[in-house]
Amino acid sequence: MKFAFSTLGCPDWLWEEIITTASDLGYDGIELRGIGSEIYLPHVEIFSPENLPAVKARLNSLRLEIPCLASGALLFVPGKKAEARKEAADYLALAESLETPYVRVLGDAQPEPGTADASIVEENLKELLPLAAEKKVTLLLETNGIFADSQKMTNIMEKIDHPNLAVLWDVHHPFRYFHESVHETYARLNPWIKHVHIKDSVIKDGRVQYRMFGCGDVPVADVIRKLSYGDFQGYVVLEWVKRWYMDLEEPSIVIPHFLNAVKNMLP
Repeated sequence: MKFAFSTLGCPDWLWEEIITTASDLGYDGIELRGIGSEIYLPHVEIFSPENLPAVKARLNSLRLEIPCLASGALLFVPGKKAEARKEAADYLALAESLETPYVRVLGDAQPEPGTADASIVEENLKELLPLAAEKKVTLLLETNGIFADSQKMTNIMEKIDHPNLAVLWDVHHPFRYFHESVHETYARLNPWIKHVHIKDSVIKDGRVQYRMFGCGDVPVADVIRKLSYGDFQGYVVLEWVKRWYMDLEEPSIVIPHFLNAVKNMLP
């Protein structure tokens, strides 16, 4: 497996700081979820068509990959199908230009289960998948919200059954919100898991409080062992949600800690 961190965890870092830190620490790649104040990646200036050749050359020189673009495309909102499809399409176009294999889309708004309509998600995915195939990019539906229920995720994967649709396993949400064991989630979703988000937390006063990797009660070591024994070839990505919770520990502490801790968990 390979290791990356999401730019969600370093919202104040500039592009050069992001990539040089990743390279210096020994990461394999970076997942993109905004750069600086701009969350919508197709609007980030460094990813404009005239800048892309230099960006790709710089990444190659540092031996870094961008395995996934994490869009905010919400595929479940009844009155905003056009907006969601446009965002996903914009990200698919950028992924093609960057030679990035995956674009994340969302079937629910929040990590905890909401009231999203799976049929609308299915409709939007079916509309977008021909474009994904044309761009040679795979759409990843994340295990968040209602789709943190691995049976519900299995249902939609089996129903759509498309080679350009796969699962982003956010290991936190099925465990935390549906009380699934790592074995249960992995056993159901393994045929479709192409990319992994990992983070840790505890419940305090009835609320989720995020902790540095390995410092909460999410069975993250079990996840790493399960993926390793299963010969997982994709990316395990630290998703430190600093952009949304600015009181969390600084990325200069958390990002080096993750890589050291996760490698110590490898069997």
